Amino acid sequence: MSTPTTFWRLAGMTYMGYVTRATSALRGGLKEPARTKAFAGQSFSYNRSTFADAVQSGKTEITKLATAGK
Repeated sequence: MSTPTTFWRLAGMTYMGYVTRATSALRGGLKEPARTKAFAGQSFSYNRSTFADAVQSGKTEITKLATAGK
C-alpha cells in the first residue's frame, strides 16, 4: 500500500468513508454562495426496477442509501 492509503486504512475507514469526510470538510470550508451550491450537489436519486420472469414489474425511486438494498 502507498503511504496515504495506509493512514485511512489504519484508522479503520473505507475509501468511500475517507472521500465522504474529505468532501464534507471541503464543502464546509467554502464561503457563500459556493457553499450552498456545493451542498445542493451532494443529493442524489435514482430509479430501481425489479424484474420477474424477464418482465419489468415496477420502478421505485431511491433517495437514501439506507433504502437502496431493500
